[in-house]
Amino acid sequence: MMPHIWCPGCGHGIILGAILRAISKAGLDQDKTVIVSGIGCSSRASGYMDFDTLHTTHGRALAFATGVKMAKPELNVIVIMGDGDCSAIGGNHFIHACRRNIDLTAVVFNNSIYGMTSGQYSPLTPRGKFATTAPYGTIEREFDLCDLAIAAGASYVGRGTTFHAQLLTDLIVKGIANKGFSLIEGISQCPTYYGRKNKMGGPIDMMKWQQEHSVNAVAATKMTPEQLDGKFKIGELHNSPAPEYIAEYDKIIAARRA
Repeated sequence: MMPHIWCPGCGHGIILGAILRAISKAGLDQDKTVIVSGIGCSSRASGYMDFDTLHTTHGRALAFATGVKMAKPELNVIVIMGDGDCSAIGGNHFIHACRRNIDLTAVVFNNSIYGMTSGQYSPLTPRGKFATTAPYGTIEREFDLCDLAIAAGASYVGRGTTFHAQLLTDLIVKGIANKGFSLIEGISQCPTYYGRKNKMGGPIDMMKWQQEHSVNAVAATKMTPEQLDGKFKIGELHNSPAPEYIAEYDKIIAARRA
């Protein structure tokens, strides 16, 4: 499995480390934990993990994961996706997984670019930024994936960065503990494509950018819109327990059998 596929300076290994530490902290049984991933740089992470894993088709990780959880609800199912994998071709699966509030923990590696296919922009690429498919800057407004998840019905949402690796681990632990759909967005650096195209410097510079442009969610409540301009919130963004899909499904079956 080594050497891994990721470029020097890529942040994905840091997020993978955060997931592994979170699984350990949460005390999950290795034999009852399944890792499901889609397609892209991020989704190769499942191949470096010693669990039962599914490396699925592009955008369909949540559909596969839903099937696993419905068939074997006792399993812990963690879903690994990239920004394009999750929010573009997989966007419909994403909003409906949130809406159902099915007990999955989704970790999205967001490097704002399609890295494996040479740097096309994704729905999470900020407006005005450059990519191979946006040589003069993208004119499309980007999604805020966390806001989208909250609006669609996810019961736990958090965001960390590769600079804030310990925070990222803690958020994933909380996401695993939540009985419902959990989204953890991990902001990651892609120095090879996004960094070069947007003249952000090397990987260390990109991680410093994360530090300088992130604001703790609690601190953000005391800041003005002007102070928050150009910043993004990190930490626990939403924690609102709601009926979980499989539990509600089981109630229907039990009622019909009564």
